[in-house]
Amino acid sequence: MPAAHPRLTLIACILASSLAFIDGSVTNVALPAIGADLHATPAELQWTINAYLLPLSALLLLGGAAGDHFGRRKLLIAGITLFVIASIACAVAADLDLLLAARVIQGIGAAILLPNSLATLGNSFSGEERGRAIGTWAAASAIAGAVGPPLGGWLVDTIGWRAIFYVNVPLGALAILIAWRFVRESAEGALPLDWPGAISATLALGALTWGLTLWSSHGAFDPPAAIGIAAGLALIALFLWIERHRGNRAMMPFAMFGSRAFAGLTLLTFLLYGALGGLLLLLPYVLIQAGGYSALHAGFALLPMPLGMGFASRIMGPLTVRVGPRLPLSIGPVIVAAGLAALLLVDEDAPYWSSVFPGILLVALGMSCVAAPLTTAVLASVEESHTGTASGFNSAIARTGGLIATAIAGAVIAAAGGALITAFHAAALIAAAAALVSAAVAWLTLDSAKG
Repeated sequence: MPAAHPRLTLIACILASSLAFIDGSVTNVALPAIGADLHATPAELQWTINAYLLPLSALLLLGGAAGDHFGRRKLLIAGITLFVIASIACAVAADLDLLLAARVIQGIGAAILLPNSLATLGNSFSGEERGRAIGTWAAASAIAGAVGPPLGGWLVDTIGWRAIFYVNVPLGALAILIAWRFVRESAEGALPLDWPGAISATLALGALTWGLTLWSSHGAFDPPAAIGIAAGLALIALFLWIERHRGNRAMMPFAMFGSRAFAGLTLLTFLLYGALGGLLLLLPYVLIQAGGYSALHAGFALLPMPLGMGFASRIMGPLTVRVGPRLPLSIGPVIVAAGLAALLLVDEDAPYWSSVFPGILLVALGMSCVAAPLTTAVLASVEESHTGTASGFNSAIARTGGLIATAIAGAVIAAAGGALITAFHAAALIAAAAALVSAAVAWLTLDSAKG
């Protein structure tokens, strides 16, 4: 059923989700400057990213379910407000501990706003119009991500890293105003929230991330790392047990996995977005630390990827409605894998156009085949009353993939000089292999029916 103000609803959802996308890309470019200013070690730099990704990954499911329960418009506005307040706290943080605390709150805000922006969008359109709206959302989000790195690089070089967090304030204020006045409420009164599941998921991801970060940054599987990883795996088992026994009251209902396609989409998302998350973290860092790039130049180096995704995603949304998701979700990851493998050309002296650009362009083309079709397929796989839960789950899996990739990236970040390039090449090959596996998963688990 169309929304009362569909165009303004689309704008509000784009602005809200852009907050999270801009923040992620901006912070990656600013990592070296943050580390130098706050005297952070490589492991602490990882936590600048993980402190945001951890609550985002763990609480996205709860954020989507909360929207289904309390109303998506209410939660959308609440999430944006929390995100903006936390962004201001990041900008004024006097030390690393305060910055990390503010980043955690940012992650909580993003976990609320992201699934509810997408669920609101899915509820406001139907049929081919839904595909077109989701394609526009994906394109605009990609363009927002494109603006982030060069804008962040310019702010870091001219004003300082703290300025990157102030960018969120005007965007958030405008999103709140539009959502408050023009977005229709939907999906109030669903099942009670799954607090046991949320708590166990948060503890599981926290322990696992901590253990993997220690392992990668120390370069050794020492007892603290082993304890953290073992505790994380045990807590994941507890989370799965809780969700299985809660049935329809679970924030990750096991019934969703009765569909082979949904299970395939979940695995594809984890592998592909884990590979992409590792790239977005490591490439700017390597270009600045080993390639001698400024923060601004490193930001512009990433520009072709989100711009390419932005232009192509607008087309892929309605196209997926006609041809189904199997073909684009099988071809796209193969192209991404080729792009990641092409990053083996990156070294300390190679020119940008012959070493960085080919890989970035291929990744852009591949991801443009994935973003809108994946979102459309996920939203179409559940009943309308659970679109918030489904979109939250898929976003959580994507962020969890990025979280795990960030946790194990310490082995690259801790290196220097030629060793940094060698470690980056190894990471690029691992990411390419993950992308290829995700392509095989899509081909084997999705059918050729139209979405």
